[in-house]
Amino acid sequence: MDVRHSEITWSWDGRPVRIAMDSVGTGPTLLLLPALSSISTRGEMRPLQDRLAASFTCITVDWPGFGDQPRPYAAWSPNAYRTFLAYLLAEIVSPAATVAAGHAAGYVLAQAAERPGSTGRLCLVAPTWRGPLPTMMGRHHPAFARVARLVDYPIIGPLFYRLNVNPFVIGKMVSGHVYSDPSFLAGERLREKLAVTRAPGARYASFRFVSGQLDPMPSRSAFLQAAERIPGPILVIYGAATPRKSKAEIQALASLPNVQAVELPAGKLAVHEEFPDQVAKAIQDFLASPGSVHGATPQP
Repeated sequence: MDVRHSEITWSWDGRPVRIAMDSVGTGPTLLLLPALSSISTRGEMRPLQDRLAASFTCITVDWPGFGDQPRPYAAWSPNAYRTFLAYLLAEIVSPAATVAAGHAAGYVLAQAAERPGSTGRLCLVAPTWRGPLPTMMGRHHPAFARVARLVDYPIIGPLFYRLNVNPFVIGKMVSGHVYSDPSFLAGERLREKLAVTRAPGARYASFRFVSGQLDPMPSRSAFLQAAERIPGPILVIYGAATPRKSKAEIQALASLPNVQAVELPAGKLAVHEEFPDQVAKAIQDFLASPGSVHGATPQP
């Protein structure tokens, strides 16, 4: 199917921010939100779009400060992302269901708890609420914010950022946390991911995410409480090889009575990229269940 490209212009901190959006397919609207990470763009949702477009109008959009386009300077914060998501759902798209990966899932949970029904049914893929550095250290530390602000300086900032997104560091990151098959990120896919890290202005949001400054929730309890406030079932999909600390947070969410969890036999934090067939099937099965966007019960 042909992808329809468009662009949103959204204002933040007195600056216009141009944000790319793609749409494909026909049927009820499905909003697909990529993760927040140094190598994430709306393109990571394309494999799911391709598999779901026969039944849904699949819309995916970059997060402000991320994506593959030049990005303006901003001291990006959780408030910016909460505000953008509220704007997106109020002014741009009214989805029957939302699929959100990684940190996007935390923001969507908060939005759905605050404004019930605004997101449609929720499908969360490897949901996270805590950035890589505080997850690794086991806590947030005031020094993380000071380190994150280093990337704002004109000379030391780009140098410091490049040290953290060179091919060696990216390779270690993805093999340890993102993809279960080390060879998955190679060739053209690797070149595209590295190009994302080199887009003008990429450093401002990227390192704030890594250092935990863009975390959508302050704690696990807040993460779980948001989910508990949401009426109706929530789908959570994750891979069996998800890193231990992240998996513990996901399984705590999965234990809630209104959460339906699907653990796939393989996959880490980017399970939707690496195993889109299995993730798409879990989403389709969930949305075909009673209360689905189609309003039909699956046939035996």
